[in-house]
Amino acid sequence: MKVALVHEFLNQIGGAERVLQNFFEIWPDAKVHLILYNKEKTRNEFEKYQKKISWLNSFPLAQTHHRLLLLWMPSAIESFKFAEYDLVLSDSSSFAKGIKTDKLHICYMHTPTRFLWTESKYLDVQKYPRIFKAIGKMFVPLLRKWDYKAAQRPNYIITNSKNVQERIKKYYNRDSVVIPPPVDTQAFQPMGEKKDYFFTASRLEPYKKVDVIVQAFNELGLSLKIAGSGTEMETLKSQAKSNIEFLGVLSNEQLRRHYSEAQAYVFAADEDAGITFLEAQSCGTPVIAYGKGGALEAIKEGVTGEFFAEQTKEAIIEKVRNFDATKFDRTTIRNHALQFDKNEFQRKIKQFVEEKYAHRN
Repeated sequence: MKVALVHEFLNQIGGAERVLQNFFEIWPDAKVHLILYNKEKTRNEFEKYQKKISWLNSFPLAQTHHRLLLLWMPSAIESFKFAEYDLVLSDSSSFAKGIKTDKLHICYMHTPTRFLWTESKYLDVQKYPRIFKAIGKMFVPLLRKWDYKAAQRPNYIITNSKNVQERIKKYYNRDSVVIPPPVDTQAFQPMGEKKDYFFTASRLEPYKKVDVIVQAFNELGLSLKIAGSGTEMETLKSQAKSNIEFLGVLSNEQLRRHYSEAQAYVFAADEDAGITFLEAQSCGTPVIAYGKGGALEAIKEGVTGEFFAEQTKEAIIEKVRNFDATKFDRTTIRNHALQFDKNEFQRKIKQFVEEKYAHRN
C-alpha cells in the first residue's frame, strides 16, 4: 500500500507536527505534500523524509508572512496529484483536507479551520496594515464556502477529542471517529527534583491566551518559564516582569526537564486536545488549565490537575494561589498519561487505515 501524507505548513513544531511525525513512524517511505516548508523553523526534524512542496512556497512572503497568502492556499492544496498512490492521509488544521483525489482519503482533523469558524477576531489581532485586514475580511465568506466543500472530500474523518468531534459535526455536518493524540511517554518521563517555578509551552499566538498567564504571574510575582515562539513573542516580552522568563523553542529533552521540574504546567487556551497537557502529565506534573474543551478529556480534576473557570488573570491568580502541589502524586499522574502513549495511537491509526483500505478493495 503506497501512502501519501498531506499537511499544510511545516514552519513550526506543535501538536499537529507531532501527529505527522507519528504518521512517518508508521509509514517511513511516505511522501508528505506541503503548502509551505521551512526546515530551520522545524529544526530539520523532517529533512530525512520525502516531500512535495507547493508552488506557493516560492512566493516572497511565504516564509515571513504566510497569513497574507491565505487566498492562494486552496489553489495550492488542490494542485497536488495522487494518481501513483493507493491511499492519502491528510493531517489537517485548515487546508489539507481539501485535496482533490479519487483515491481513498482519510483525514486526521485537528480542528475546523479556526479563523473561519471559531476565531472571529483572527484577522483583527494580526499585526498587518488595516487595508490588508479589510481585504481579508471581504474574502472570509468565500473561503468559508470553500472550506465547507473541502470538508466533504475526505472519505473518513478521524479527530483528536470529543470536543472537536462536536465542532466537526456543527460546522461541516460530518461524522468522525476519535483517536486521541499521541504522547511519547518514553521521551517524557519524570526527571530530577521539583523546583520553585511554573511552566507553560505554547505557540505564542493570540488564541493561546498566553497574555492572560503573563498578566496573572506579573501580579503573583511567582517564577514562570514560557517555552515557544510566535507572533506575540515581542509583545509578551514587553509586558512581562522580571519573574517571567522566555525560553524560545525547546528540544524534547529540554521540555522534559522543565515539565518535570515545574510545580505545575499552566495553560489558558480552549484547547482542541492538548498534547502538552499530556506531555506534562507524562513527566508526573499536575496541570492548571482552563476548564473547557480538550482539557476536560485529558485531565482528571483533583488527581492530575485542576481547572479554572474563566480565561482571566483573576481566575488564574486565585487557582495558583490556592494550588497545593503536595496533594498530587507523580506516579499517579504519569500512569494517567500512559493511556495516550504514541504506540497506542499508532496501533489505532494503522488499524483504522488498513480496515478502510481493505473494505474499499
